[in-house]
Amino acid sequence: MLSWVSKILRMKFLSLLGLLSVALVAGVLVSPSLTPSQAQQPAPSNPAATSPAATPTPGRVAGSAASPFGTQTPQGGLNIVVLDPAHGGTDPGARGTGGIRESEIVLDFAVQVRRALELQGFQVVQTRQGNENPSFDDRSATANAQRGAVFVTLHISSTGLPGTARVYVNSDLPPVANAGGLIPWDRAQAPFLGLSKAFGDLVQGFLAQRFKGSPDTAQSASVRQLRTTAAPAIAVEVSSVTVEDRADLDRMAPGVADAIARGTAAFKPSYVVPSTPGALP
Repeated sequence: MLSWVSKILRMKFLSLLGLLSVALVAGVLVSPSLTPSQAQQPAPSNPAATSPAATPTPGRVAGSAASPFGTQTPQGGLNIVVLDPAHGGTDPGARGTGGIRESEIVLDFAVQVRRALELQGFQVVQTRQGNENPSFDDRSATANAQRGAVFVTLHISSTGLPGTARVYVNSDLPPVANAGGLIPWDRAQAPFLGLSKAFGDLVQGFLAQRFKGSPDTAQSASVRQLRTTAAPAIAVEVSSVTVEDRADLDRMAPGVADAIARGTAAFKPSYVVPSTPGALP
């Protein structure tokens, strides 16, 4: 009798396990809260895993909610600044007659810019910490892996009036059609041009207050580093490596850092993510 009851209980138990297994598999394949079209889309995951940082080979960038420039405003708004000391490694950048190397100076500037940004409450992610030379795509991938971020690349020019500073934003890019939520890697900046200009104008305004002879508004140029960045992005260029004494540049670092930090803080209330690739809200 007990043996017969045990068999029945065992059969019911196995049957229940089978039903649970089917339910689990069905839950993985199609969530009941999703429409059939939504169920065909991959589930959102960690943005760092779905961003170009996880797939650094240039191609197309997904414009989904999990993407750094998807269809939603990042939770918490602007809180990260990706700071890019330009050049490095075998690429010293601009060089002055007194042995001044752009790659070395911007790394020193980055220390003070980072400190000023952190005092404003921002988290700072640097594309390089020492004398290495990440590729353009690696630097962009670092920025594109973040949510709620802006991108600032630091340069020292070989021209221009010494003691001045200029902000550049990328020049116009062709609009991007939303082809399945994908945006070409080399036009990742296109949806952010207006935001970048607003950000750049704020930083340039503070630079103009500190450094006489600097322009009042950001300038437009075809900046390679900005083109593949999927975030509001600016290039800050200080003049110049032609100074006879490097100390003249070093004295500019606190003012440049303060202008970038104050400009970023002023831009924070305006920070949004374009709702449609290729178009600003």
